Amino acid sequence: MIITRRKLLVGSAAGAVALTLGSRASAALPPLAKKDKYKVGFAQTESNNPWRLAETKSMQDEAAKLGHQLVYTDAAGSSAKQAADVNSMIAQGVDAIFLPPREDKPLVPVILAARDAGIPVFLIDRDVDHTMAKPGEDYVCFIGSDFIEEATRIGEWLVKNANGKSKIIELEGTTGASAATDRKKGFDDFIAKHSEFKILASQSGDFARDKGRQVAETLLQAHPDADIIYAHNDEMALGAIAALEAAGKTPGKDVLILSIDGEKEGVQAIIDGKIGAICACSPLFGPKAFATMADYAAGKKIPPFIKNEDAFFDATNAKRDFAIAF
Repeated sequence: MIITRRKLLVGSAAGAVALTLGSRASAALPPLAKKDKYKVGFAQTESNNPWRLAETKSMQDEAAKLGHQLVYTDAAGSSAKQAADVNSMIAQGVDAIFLPPREDKPLVPVILAARDAGIPVFLIDRDVDHTMAKPGEDYVCFIGSDFIEEATRIGEWLVKNANGKSKIIELEGTTGASAATDRKKGFDDFIAKHSEFKILASQSGDFARDKGRQVAETLLQAHPDADIIYAHNDEMALGAIAALEAAGKTPGKDVLILSIDGEKEGVQAIIDGKIGAICACSPLFGPKAFATMADYAAGKKIPPFIKNEDAFFDATNAKRDFAIAF
């Protein structure tokens, strides 16, 4: 029986996992010929928030600076479309692909399809499930932040600055995204060590402002005693501010808000007293991504994880460091 890439994409999740694991043993990580200019794919997840727009601009600007041809696509928040976009890049014969996988499992089959077509893939911003695909074997590396560390830093700040607040609502990111999974694990595991805090409810707001607002409204109605909101990104935190204000509560006073990303609007909310702290997560991948691709083409050993170092904002430095927000 011949299994096509299309069947891999549209088959059941269980079948995709089995085929993925079976395929891994049959191919090696493809090389990248050393050239002055490359045709490079960048399969963006969506363009509905400042973080994604900044990431795209960084990739486009660096490609233009270096003279590479960037094949850019926007999946509009759909893992299925993002997979189709990667398949299109494979068909176009790009030299390499930069991919921020929207979810950690559905994109694995096309990562392996690219590998089998001789196209190296570099994951940026989000990783995939390592039981299905491994850096250094199936894709070159993951370039991004340590999401567990980001969330732990938020937890550490909360323990020191809660001022008696203790009842938490958590607004999770996109279900199945590595950033959401790890930002939940890092925070929840840390808070579990501090019995004075309790997570009352946790629900996905899909990393989106309006969805975050809607989820915050629902959870605040169910838990009117909540006095802390931890959002997995600034967009949902800003949505939570709107929900609180609509409910007649004062963000930063009645309810302490914590977030991750470092958007200018989020950092301004710290200056305005509405958000307590934000752990930054830089979207400016262009220089590091293309430098890593050049190193790989030159035959240098690439580590499986290239870590971004993230800043941290609270009332002590938000105004001073506002310029580094994006």
